Amino acid sequence: MKEEKQAEEEPQAEKQENPKVLEEKEETIKEEISEKEVVEVSEKQQAIPESKTSKAAKRQERNITRQQQATLEQLEAWKPKSLLGKKVRAGEITDIGEIISNGLKVLEAEIVDTLLPNLENELVLIGQAKGKFGGGQRRIFKQTQKKTAEGNVPTFTTMAVVGNRDGYVGLGYASSKETVPARNKALRKAKLNLIKISRSCGSWECGCGKPHSIPMRVTGKCGSVKIVLMPAPKGTGLCIEKECAKMLALAGIKDVWSKTYGHTKTKSNLLKACFDALSQLIEFKLPDSKKGEIVEGNMPKVKNDN
Repeated sequence: MKEEKQAEEEPQAEKQENPKVLEEKEETIKEEISEKEVVEVSEKQQAIPESKTSKAAKRQERNITRQQQATLEQLEAWKPKSLLGKKVRAGEITDIGEIISNGLKVLEAEIVDTLLPNLENELVLIGQAKGKFGGGQRRIFKQTQKKTAEGNVPTFTTMAVVGNRDGYVGLGYASSKETVPARNKALRKAKLNLIKISRSCGSWECGCGKPHSIPMRVTGKCGSVKIVLMPAPKGTGLCIEKECAKMLALAGIKDVWSKTYGHTKTKSNLLKACFDALSQLIEFKLPDSKKGEIVEGNMPKVKNDN
């Protein structure tokens, strides 16, 4: 009888212990699940911006490769007509700095593509889309209309900036009845209007000796717009209007201060004034003591003795 009672009490004790064990197991499982959910959410949050940035980078790479392929195809089929183009095609001229410093006129855009293969281009926002009370978004095409007997004849105007981010920059302004021809004309004119600029550490606050800014204060003007560019110390950035900052970045300038006067909402005049100021950098005559600190055009390549 005693043995039977003990055998009955043992499963009852196990039953009493089981609920506590089950509760502990449930708590541990819940904690593990919550930790897994937190980890999954954090991974998803980290993966979202990475995917967006990777997609944007891939798009940029695709666009660059397409542009490079298109320029290579054009250069292969290029038959130069001017004397300068024939010399470039034959390999007699290999530096675009010689062409600009000697004052030779470039009549073919393929000359610039051949001598500056790493040239970048960008279309600036000079127009505005239609919107209520003037609230339309900025866009690269400026649309105007002409009233005729046949109806409204639209014209699209655009502005392009080209540069190699190392001392060369160009600006082109063109218009056409359609958007694609206007863009191509603007890019071609920007390449033909390429100039060489000088860079240095012109700020008295810095004195690092590296060509990150401009050597002196310059002024440019177009219409009622007047812009003043001033050298800034390293780390200041481009303290200038956004569209002008694109031009300075393509020219290879990293730090600058600026002042603007006039009707600066007319972006075409503002960009032309900025380009006029940049073109004056190479026209100044400097003393021999400061010529070593200023870089004209591309940065000189450092030769390794090893």
